[in-house]
Amino acid sequence: MSIQSHIAELERRHAALERQIEEAAQHPSVDAIQLKELKRRKLHLKDEITRLATSKPSLH
Repeated sequence: MSIQSHIAELERRHAALERQIEEAAQHPSVDAIQLKELKRRKLHLKDEITRLATSKPSLH
């Protein structure tokens, strides 16, 4: 898998988590711990996307 396709997959997962967070936040009975975990996973994906997008390909 190329870096670009990997980044694209991570971006799709990030967007899916964003939708999940938005939907969960609309429910009055939202589980705060679950919501926090979703946000943590979303942030982790964003960090990974940024790391991959800014890394230079190795010359090995």
